[in-house]
Amino acid sequence: MIAICLVAFIASILTFFSGFGLGTLLMPVVALFFPLDVAIAITAIVHLANNIFKLLLVASHAKFSVIIRFGLPAICFAFFGAILLQQLITLPIIYQYQLFTYEFAISGIKLIIGGLILLFVGIELSPKMSNIKFSSKFLPLGGVLSGFLGGLSGHQGAFRSMFLLKAGLSKQQFIATGVIIAVMVDLVRLSVYGLNFSISKENIDWTLVSYACLSAFLGAFLGKKFIQKITIESIQKLVSIFLISIAVAMIIGLI
Repeated sequence: MIAICLVAFIASILTFFSGFGLGTLLMPVVALFFPLDVAIAITAIVHLANNIFKLLLVASHAKFSVIIRFGLPAICFAFFGAILLQQLITLPIIYQYQLFTYEFAISGIKLIIGGLILLFVGIELSPKMSNIKFSSKFLPLGGVLSGFLGGLSGHQGAFRSMFLLKAGLSKQQFIATGVIIAVMVDLVRLSVYGLNFSISKENIDWTLVSYACLSAFLGAFLGKKFIQKITIESIQKLVSIFLISIAVAMIIGLI
């Protein structure tokens, strides 16, 4: 519990300063302790709760014309992404192997989620990719890509940032608009994940979820307080190393 709450706290702070979102960092850690489908659901709950809290802090700066052009396609395709996740969870084990006295299994869903993590770390670290800024006329396309990936794995922040950076938003507008869109996507994917909660809800530690939410709230509060004072380039690199390690371990079946 302590590890998950600590990551929720740190990731919530980083959300204000980097391309990494709360879900990007938190989900792999939760997956160390829970099955992947349960980990994604837990992360989605914490992500939604934290974004609603952030709305209370920054919502007044949101630009609603961008929310309509980007957010509506995002929520539509978040539904399809979440539906696809429910199908991928049923994929069979691809390969099983033994290392020393331990049994490990490589599954299709872990290959996909691990691959997505590596993709978005690559986007974050690549100077060419991270500097791509699409014209504002492509906002609906950005909503489609961001929403679909958000529904599938919760990894929506990287694509959302690339498109919104060209929308003529101030720093405060960029944060507030992104938060509202993230809440919209979270509501859609949680509604789909909820169809499976009748199966997995007994595996969800709701006390842990509550403490993780509170930890994220504290991180969001501090993030807003120090938004003008903190730079995190070195932290981003450390986070990237952590995410790469988790993704590789997931792909080869260690977690």
